[in-house]
Amino acid sequence: MNTLRWTKKSKGIVWAIVLILLAVFGALTLWENLTVGTTHYRITSDRLPAAFNGYTIAQISDLHNAEFGQDNSELVRILEKESPDIIVITGDLVDSNHTDIDTAMSFVRQAVKIAPCYSVTGNHEAWLGNLYAELEKQLLDAGVTVLHDQVISISKGGDSIQLIGLDDPDFTEETSYDPEGLFENKLQNMDLKPGFKLLLSHRPELFPAYAASGIELVLSGHAHGGQFRIPFLGGIIAPNQGFFPKYDVGEYHESGTTMIVSRGIGNSVIPVRINNRPEVVMIELDTEA
Repeated sequence: MNTLRWTKKSKGIVWAIVLILLAVFGALTLWENLTVGTTHYRITSDRLPAAFNGYTIAQISDLHNAEFGQDNSELVRILEKESPDIIVITGDLVDSNHTDIDTAMSFVRQAVKIAPCYSVTGNHEAWLGNLYAELEKQLLDAGVTVLHDQVISISKGGDSIQLIGLDDPDFTEETSYDPEGLFENKLQNMDLKPGFKLLLSHRPELFPAYAASGIELVLSGHAHGGQFRIPFLGGIIAPNQGFFPKYDVGEYHESGTTMIVSRGIGNSVIPVRINNRPEVVMIELDTEA
């Protein structure tokens, strides 16, 4: 009889523990999906001009019309606190499945008051069709520099670095779809000079091509952190990379090139993240070896 009572009691304890763990997991997942964090990186390069030592870049990626706080007040608060030298938007500012240009532009009009903003397209901008022209017009009117397979110079204290912006490959017709070859052709048509090069490109899976091109720093997104992250294993699935993607989030190095992949902020097809909090990425450039 005592053994039977103990067995029932043990089962009750086990179920109580399971329910508590599920409640904690649910609360943590809810918190992660409703808040935005900030992730800091420091990038050191001997090619970086002295005037750019300590230069800070805020990266916003894959917003997908998400809204954290009224008019994205939480994102704006983070950017105001960090006070970056520039803000870069690395694609998928809107979501083609439920396009809301007004929500995206409400955030952008606040961001441009904090720092100069530079933007490149993602696959969802390509999927907007004719609506993309309206989005770009509003971005330009707000003062954002939209880069379409272009290189421009950013200056500070008499020094300068090159900022390169690539359109998403989905702007190219599928009959000629070869992302790596397309990227190489685009670079050949640009007037690139020796010195530090910062590339904005939505697609992290093209990292080997970026590294082969001698670019110092690449900022990318698109992978959404692998959507569901398993501790010590990483993300489960990412667009254009499939299951257990190689480039899902964080810092990658190859042949002198560093790539930072943002987890992004919003969601698209899969509406929930697990162990994968949305993030604003902050990069500080450092000339010290």
